[in-house]
Amino acid sequence: MKTAVITVASLARREHLDRQRRVLAEVAGDIVRVEAWLDETPPDGIRDADTLTLRVPPGPSGLRVGEGRNRAAEVAMKAGADLLVFLDVDCLPGPDLLSAYRAAAAAHPDALLAGAVTYLASVQRPERADDLPLLTRPHRARPALPTGTTRPATAAEYDLFWSLSFSVTPATWHRIGGFHPGYEGYGAEDTDLAWTARARDVELRWVGGAEAYHQWHPVSSPPWQHLDDILRNGAAFHERWGVWPMGGWLDAFAAAGAIERRGAGWARVR
Repeated sequence: MKTAVITVASLARREHLDRQRRVLAEVAGDIVRVEAWLDETPPDGIRDADTLTLRVPPGPSGLRVGEGRNRAAEVAMKAGADLLVFLDVDCLPGPDLLSAYRAAAAAHPDALLAGAVTYLASVQRPERADDLPLLTRPHRARPALPTGTTRPATAAEYDLFWSLSFSVTPATWHRIGGFHPGYEGYGAEDTDLAWTARARDVELRWVGGAEAYHQWHPVSSPPWQHLDDILRNGAAFHERWGVWPMGGWLDAFAAAGAIERRGAGWARVR
């Protein structure tokens, strides 16, 4: 099964991309590697002889993560990929990630496949694939299954999908339609993808053994630096689906007095 590993990147994550490249080279073998650069101007030295690189510049409101993945998927499929594996730039692939996704895709080619993700601590900076298994501690809010097993998600679990690590066949990708291009900057594009999959009767399936490891970076809770993105993308999601995503963040911003309810929406007050 000819497999593409797709990553969208920006200068802010250059160190993470370099580490991901090194670990991927250990575990991947023969793959189609596609990287989409999201900054206005890519820095020198990002190209790799074995990588298909494209540029998807920002839109008026921020980085176009979803559109970057869409275009990278097109490049991968034109290169003959039978399986698309999307790996966030912050994530390192576990030793069995690709084999687990391939096995799951062979058994369930019509499903949207999602593996577990471990969030690494600030002091955990693995440089080799062999370092990763001992660090495995999957995010507790999402299913983590034994290696070699899968299970279908419940309807409610589509809300748990995230785009840090997932896989689809080209046929399933076309059935979903890719990421909606109406989201720029932070938030909502992966929930939208999952809801689109559910609306089109595409099964979401959790995959045991497809472990990814999210590299540490500073965060704030709630993410104040993304407030405007969350309001804008949340409104776009609401227009499409009739509900607001990222409710926990919205409640936290409201509790801090930064936003308030206005009709069916939210508005910034400071």
